[in-house]
Amino acid sequence: MSRHDMRKTAFQMLFAMESNNDVEINEVYYQVRDNEDELEQIPSYVRTLVVGTNEKKAELDTIIQKYLGKSWTLSRLNKTDVIILRLAIFEIQNIDDVPGRVALDEALELTKEFSDEKSRRFVNGVLSNLVK
Repeated sequence: MSRHDMRKTAFQMLFAMESNNDVEINEVYYQVRDNEDELEQIPSYVRTLVVGTNEKKAELDTIIQKYLGKSWTLSRLNKTDVIILRLAIFEIQNIDDVPGRVALDEALELTKEFSDEKSRRFVNGVLSNLVK
């Protein structure tokens, strides 16, 4: 599985877990991967992204809020965009072998796949300011 595929899987898992915090990580992985083989291990990078993003959600949300306009709050944002931003910011701040620009580009790819052009520009604006 490529790193892009791992980020995509992590995003899908985080999205699923957003509405059900009590779900077990392995169960979500098998549902997202649509995998009959429950012996398949979650790749360690996927686990790192999902667990780390969930553990630091409040901290990540504070960072996102800092880059929003005064009249905007997280609750006004599309959930897809918030999760992509959390994932990218977690990766930028906590994964040493991933340059900030790569995490930003990957976030834009996820936005292109799961959201729309307006959201893509928004995510680019927030992350570009963070990466500077």
